[in-house]
Amino acid sequence: MFRQLSYRFNWRNLLYAVIGLLVLAASVLLMSFIGTKSSEQGCAGVRVIVLGNESFIEQKDITSLLVEKYGQLEGRTLESIPIHEMESDLRQIPFVFSAIVTIDMDGLLTVRVKQREAVVRVINEKGVDFYIDMQGHKMPVSLKYVPHVPVVNGHINEPYNGSLDSIESQLVKDIFKTAQFISDDSVWNSQVVQLYVNKEQDIELVPRVGNQQIILGNADSLNRKFEKLKMFYTKIVPKTGIGAYKSVNLKFAGQIVCERSEKFKPGDFIIQDSIQQNRSNNTQ
Repeated sequence: MFRQLSYRFNWRNLLYAVIGLLVLAASVLLMSFIGTKSSEQGCAGVRVIVLGNESFIEQKDITSLLVEKYGQLEGRTLESIPIHEMESDLRQIPFVFSAIVTIDMDGLLTVRVKQREAVVRVINEKGVDFYIDMQGHKMPVSLKYVPHVPVVNGHINEPYNGSLDSIESQLVKDIFKTAQFISDDSVWNSQVVQLYVNKEQDIELVPRVGNQQIILGNADSLNRKFEKLKMFYTKIVPKTGIGAYKSVNLKFAGQIVCERSEKFKPGDFIIQDSIQQNRSNNTQ
């Protein structure tokens, strides 16, 4: 009986070993076949997909760039197409945020490019203009596409060399932060049409309605400052009219400083914001 069990057991192990060898041999043959097919297979076509809300670059721009450097891709063997080098070249375009090149089993080469998104257009004091993208990088303007973003000019001493670059000055960092805040709020995005930097390096808001000089200062406490601006429009303007004040200063903590226009008297008018008012009431 012992000999019979041992005999059966040995045959079973042998059967498993044979099956394993057959599977391994089949896998090697299959991989060899796939490798041979891939090395000999030609590119069946090129598909370019441009992602993003902007139109700085188009499909034809990407196709022209690839053909100019790598020649005609369709018909070439897949192994001769340097997809990683292509990705690196596409990322060098200042309007491109990311680039991925893939080839499927049918030989179709797909290029996916995601564009950078502009937040604000800056014109420095020398007249050189550039955009700042969502990641806070300076990028060039385009001759064929103008995104709908705020423009800021004035006393801005930020250099730009025409390529993708990082922000140097705190002022432009504050401009970027302010522009982001405005673009994220539908009301302020509609009301604020432009930014300006005065001689004191204060950021000013240019409103769509009214001609007041709205002095924001820097980008600190933006929520508080825009709450005070909202108070100006909802509590002061209904009582005095939109043209009663020539300037609204939001720089100072706890108050709005409104300077009346020469057509109105008396002179300066100061109102505490709601937060400061509540604190005063609680201490009484």
